[in-house]
Amino acid sequence: MVRNLESGGVQTKQQVVEALKDLYPVTILCKLLQLSRSGYYKFLKRKEQEPDHELKDCIQAIYHMREKKYGYRRIQAELERLGRKVNHKKVLRLMQELGLRSIIRKKRKVQPKGDGLPPRVAENLLKRDFTAEAQNKKWVTDITQFAAGDQWLYLSAIKDLYTKEIVAYQMSLWNDTKLVLDTFKQAFANKRDVTGLIVHSDQGCQYTSHAYHDMLPKVGAQISMSRRGNCYDNAAMESFFSHLKAEALYPYDIRDVAEAQRRIVAYIKFYNEERIQLKLNKLTPVEYRRQLAA
Repeated sequence: MVRNLESGGVQTKQQVVEALKDLYPVTILCKLLQLSRSGYYKFLKRKEQEPDHELKDCIQAIYHMREKKYGYRRIQAELERLGRKVNHKKVLRLMQELGLRSIIRKKRKVQPKGDGLPPRVAENLLKRDFTAEAQNKKWVTDITQFAAGDQWLYLSAIKDLYTKEIVAYQMSLWNDTKLVLDTFKQAFANKRDVTGLIVHSDQGCQYTSHAYHDMLPKVGAQISMSRRGNCYDNAAMESFFSHLKAEALYPYDIRDVAEAQRRIVAYIKFYNEERIQLKLNKLTPVEYRRQLAA
C-alpha cells in the first residue's frame, strides 16, 4: 500500500488495520503494529471527511516514484494503468492541494564551433509539421551540451516523429561533425530501408558540412533544415532535450562526465521504454512501435 511520506509510515499501518479489522480485533492489530487506537480512529474520521484521501496517496506515490518529474496528465495516465479512471482536472486540483508540481525545466543554448568550411544549407521541408504517417518517414536531430564538472559533454540524438522514439544517439567530449556522422551510422545500421526519409536539423556547422550532405543522399534520405536562429522549426527535438535535462540531469549534483553519461543512457532507455507519451494513446514509444508490428 502507498506510504504517506509526511506521516513516516503510520498511514500504511492504519490501512493495514482497516484491511484486517473484520478478521481480528482492532485492539490487537493496533498493538501488533504499535499504533494507537486513537490514531486509527482519527484516520477513519479523516477518511469519511475526505473521500479523496486514498486517491491523494496514490497520486503522491506516483509523483515521488517518478522523482517529481511527472505533471498531472502523466500521473492521470499512470492512474488509468492502475485501473483508476480520474478526470485530469481532478488530478490537477488534488496535486495543487498536495503542493505537488513537476520540477522546473532549465534550458541551455547550444553554441557549436564551426570548422571554417563553406556551409551547405538545405530547404526547410518539414515546415513545423511534426507528424508522420509511418516509421522512418521523418526524423529530427540535434546536438545539446551539458557541463559535467570542468568538462562539457555533447549529446547527438535522432528522434522518429511517428513513434517518438530516440532511434540513435552518441556522446562525445567534442562537438564536431564526427559526432553527428557516428550517430547516423548507428541509426542506419538499425534501419535498413530509409528511402524517402526526411531528416530535419538546424543549421549547425555539423549539419551544413559536406560530409553530412554527402552521407544522407547515399541512403536515399532528404535533408531538411530550420531557418537560421529559429528554434521552433525543430521544436520536437528541443522538447526531448528539455525533458532530458529537467528530469535526468539538472536535479542532480553531477560532478563528472561518467556520471552524466550513465544518467543519459538510463534516461533514454526510460524515455523509449517506460515514459508515457500522451500523443501515442498513452503508450511508450517502444510499446507503440511493437503494437504497430503486431
